[in-house]
Amino acid sequence: MKTIVLTGGGTAGHVTPNLALIPSLKENGWDIQYIGSFNGIEKELVQKENIPYHPIASGKLRRYLSVENLKDPFKVVKGYFDAYKILKKLKPKVVFSKGGYVTVPVVLAASHLGIPVIIHESDMTPGLANKIAMRSAKTICVNFEETLQHVGNKGLYTGSPIRAELFKGTRTRGNELCGFDDIRPTLLMMGGSLGARKINEVLREALPTLLKTYNVVHICGKNNLDQSLVGLKGYKQFEYVNAELPHLFAMTDVMLSRAGANALAEIIALNIPSLLVPLSQAASRGDQILNANAMKKKGYCEVLFEEDLTKESLIQNLDKVYRNRHQLRGKMEEMTKQSGVEKVMQEIQKYQ
Repeated sequence: MKTIVLTGGGTAGHVTPNLALIPSLKENGWDIQYIGSFNGIEKELVQKENIPYHPIASGKLRRYLSVENLKDPFKVVKGYFDAYKILKKLKPKVVFSKGGYVTVPVVLAASHLGIPVIIHESDMTPGLANKIAMRSAKTICVNFEETLQHVGNKGLYTGSPIRAELFKGTRTRGNELCGFDDIRPTLLMMGGSLGARKINEVLREALPTLLKTYNVVHICGKNNLDQSLVGLKGYKQFEYVNAELPHLFAMTDVMLSRAGANALAEIIALNIPSLLVPLSQAASRGDQILNANAMKKKGYCEVLFEEDLTKESLIQNLDKVYRNRHQLRGKMEEMTKQSGVEKVMQEIQKYQ
């Protein structure tokens, strides 16, 4: 049987595009194996799909000073030997890497074993892990056309693989899940798998005003529920969602989100008018700011920078998105309808 190894981790955004490929890979007869870290979010997400999971040692690639930087090179080296041993046993036809620090030893080991590697880069510019891994790749699939200039002649514009089930939700089921009994526009806030503390705080501060206009669904991240707001009419909190997400998307009229590349790919594919609050330069390498600005330039969304985020500016900008929702949705609908899954699968199938 032809085997493929998927790898990617650290955040849900480095895992969900891999999960989106699984149905098509199975349909095309691939034996799917996954290499990830021992304790990353990818382990839980992949094991739910009943895919064999192989953990390896992993060290984070930091751009800042930390005592952990002294330990991590040793973890990366151990991860390389872990990955080398696993890949030699599995003998995959191809490795597909979604990014994240756990992927570096996997990609390097695959290259040294002569196994073809396909990388997917979601952000406007490659992250550190993919910058290292790109040298060993046969193809670098990208989410944004603008990224092609950063990856050389290996680049291929595919967009991002989106899970098919995200398109199958219903507004009625979404309202049932949230206990909403009146028909108002729905505002969905989603901050990523780890939540978004500043946005959570300002959104809750703005609730008395927002709830006059919207039903509010708040995916706030692990351990970020506010017990004092449980049962508030028109407001529903979730730490994390999975099977519920298609229905929440289906009922959403306005979305408030960080600007992670995977979230943007889903927002655009589903044509959801959105207000993006990218992670600040101080808290990241600035990739979310580049992502958000590119999306605004194309007319897909509005952007509010975290430094400017207040209760008043949040309300004002959300109302602007809602007023302009038809125009924003129309711009997104103009994009090509070919699935990112199809484009990536075409590349994978070359190695069957």
